[in-house]
Amino acid sequence: QEKKIFMVQGPYPVIRRLLRARGWVERKLPGVGRQLEKHRGDQNKQRLETGPSNGDEEEEEMEEEQCDEDPDGIHDIMSYLVRDQLPNFIWTNFLEATDQKLLQQDNVVNHYARVDALTTKEGLCLSLQNLPWIEKADPNTFFPRCYRLGTMDERAAFIEDFRLTAARSLLKLALEEAEDRPVRTEQVPNSAKGAGWNRSHVSHPKHSAARPSSRLYPELVEEALEVCRQHLGVLQHQDIDRNTPSPCRTCIDWDRFLQQYYHVAHEGAGLVLTRQQRKQCQNLLWHLAQQLPQLDMEGKLNVWILKPGAESQGRGIICTTRLEEVLQLARSCTASSVQVGRWVVQKYVEQLLTIFGTKFDIRQWFVVTDWKPLTVWFYQDCYLRFCSRPFSLCHLERARHLCNVSVQKWYKTSPDQDPRVPPDKIWSNKQFQEYLAQLGQADAWHQVLVPGMKAAILNALRSAQDRVHFRKGSFELYGADFLVGEDCQPWLLEINSCPTMSPSSAVTRQLCANVQRDTLRLVLDRKDNPTCSIGAFELIYKE
Repeated sequence: QEKKIFMVQGPYPVIRRLLRARGWVERKLPGVGRQLEKHRGDQNKQRLETGPSNGDEEEEEMEEEQCDEDPDGIHDIMSYLVRDQLPNFIWTNFLEATDQKLLQQDNVVNHYARVDALTTKEGLCLSLQNLPWIEKADPNTFFPRCYRLGTMDERAAFIEDFRLTAARSLLKLALEEAEDRPVRTEQVPNSAKGAGWNRSHVSHPKHSAARPSSRLYPELVEEALEVCRQHLGVLQHQDIDRNTPSPCRTCIDWDRFLQQYYHVAHEGAGLVLTRQQRKQCQNLLWHLAQQLPQLDMEGKLNVWILKPGAESQGRGIICTTRLEEVLQLARSCTASSVQVGRWVVQKYVEQLLTIFGTKFDIRQWFVVTDWKPLTVWFYQDCYLRFCSRPFSLCHLERARHLCNVSVQKWYKTSPDQDPRVPPDKIWSNKQFQEYLAQLGQADAWHQVLVPGMKAAILNALRSAQDRVHFRKGSFELYGADFLVGEDCQPWLLEINSCPTMSPSSAVTRQLCANVQRDTLRLVLDRKDNPTCSIGAFELIYKE
């Protein structure tokens, strides 16, 4: 009669405990139903296409799930009495696991239907491509550029982007080397081209050392300059009145150019740079920076990250610096799901902020309580996830580059890791703020990072809004993952529709319990008492 019957599917002992404390009665799933999916954290990823995937943290979560505080069996008795009643509140791992007969018009459910436009990698990629048509916002200012390889047009756009990035990177490398050696004042004579000049020393100690036979490529800088000049003209719309082809469709032999670029960027080969070319490089890069928001963060090694578009928790992710590797994988994937963009490739953030020489990311929660009008609540607490090995762009293994707990749990901390990195690889946002203060960046959290994360989340939501199937009474707790650039700018990586609540540390044990408590306050208690405490939630947007 009081409409206080709830149902929980999945490992959420905190939700169960909090609802029982409010006087709610659980309608339990029959038999093994309570362990129906074994899907946990970050997994609402197009399951109808890819099928269920086993979770890395299942055992820990299922153990916690089974720690049921009902020694006298009272809750089992109450559950039996309401076995034929429809639940008024449902909290589940993912909506597809819920019997549709239970989804009545007036019950409260913790998921919306069809949110893949936001919570899959290819869905978010496509949604943000359309953002400029919806909002006066540029996704390139907060989302590393991304392409769906299953789409021919986007694959071609990626190839062009890779080539242009290689050309820009070459100019950066040339300038870096010019700072380490005397700059020539005269043009490079033709006789010097391909003459096998040796570098005086290796200016990139993080890369493999130059071999004695390493060659210099005097013509390479000039080719890169020409490509970048043409690209700048396109960006400035100077090509409107003339039939200028795409910079990547000129007469340059791109296979040769990229092979020589790889030799310079990754194998220690040198470059010859005249004083005039040095000025041209500086001038071009300055003008390109006015047009390309990602010029600084993209670095100079042209690292890209390849991701299965409908997976989570770091499954199948590969970092690569070679165009042919990406295209080979794309060609080898012939499944029908690839045709709708199962694989995405995204620019790796090379110029990122590290802590004690180690890569980290931020897991930031937010809740949507309505899509029409869009209503968004930002959680003011979050946590950082560290990698197990020091950051290096020379070594692209997962332990250095994927911050997911489900990935890092399989790696021991390496001997060369800074001892100040926390053993459990987790920090709270308060610890991060203290670290920023030590760097002299005390205001960066509240003035740069938090506003940037809020703006990125809102832009992502607005870009996907028309593709979500919403219902009144539903809500959803999301987990957004961000990297932090050297300038403290946050870069959105992905949004998870079922962020894990399984604690992997003392920090997450407290924070995950808090966000579940405050979510129930927000979606249940606030209905009866609009002035009640909603904990760390902050309303950041309502249409």
